[in-house]
Amino acid sequence: MMEQLNFFHDHTLLILIMITILVGQMLVSMLFNKFTHRFLLEGQLIEMIWTILPAMILIIIALPSLRILYIIDEILNPNITIKTIGHQWYWSYEYSDYKKIEFDSYMIPINDSKNFNFRLLDVDNRLVVPFNSQIRILTTSADVIHSWAVPSLGVKIDSTPGRLNQTSIFINRTGLFFGQCSEICGANHSFMPICIEAINPKFFISWINSI
Repeated sequence: MMEQLNFFHDHTLLILIMITILVGQMLVSMLFNKFTHRFLLEGQLIEMIWTILPAMILIIIALPSLRILYIIDEILNPNITIKTIGHQWYWSYEYSDYKKIEFDSYMIPINDSKNFNFRLLDVDNRLVVPFNSQIRILTTSADVIHSWAVPSLGVKIDSTPGRLNQTSIFINRTGLFFGQCSEICGANHSFMPICIEAINPKFFISWINSI
């Protein structure tokens, strides 16, 4: 999902750069050439151009934007469903597809962190998922509104008390992916990070069996 968002950002930015160069060139021409404005501001042809061209540009931007919105809302048949519950101020995770696996995920305090831990981002129990698998995330909250957000995966979804929201993620490589609560949920709002560890599906099955 984040790859698609990056492609759309580059696509739109390129269009904006071309528009900025064109408008800038027209402004400079009108400032330094007193005859230019007659051809730019008068005539049926130029009026048709600056009416039709912006409409075409908006269509070129809107089509990929609508496609991405559709992909974000689409929930494919998931291989795994994980429930995330926001608390003040930590996350709980439930794997209900295999057997009842539940654990809490707290931020590692600065005094207890090792050299290989990421400051204010690493947790004691990571959310372990297999890569190259469609994963559905169900999220809710036990107290106030939280927001489960992992920018590198293009995911940001509210965790609302008494309601289940869902989204999906698909990770195409192994690694660690960090996020944080993106809703101001109280005094320790900035101390409830999210850490996702994507591993090989074979190792994931072994991890499930070992719990």
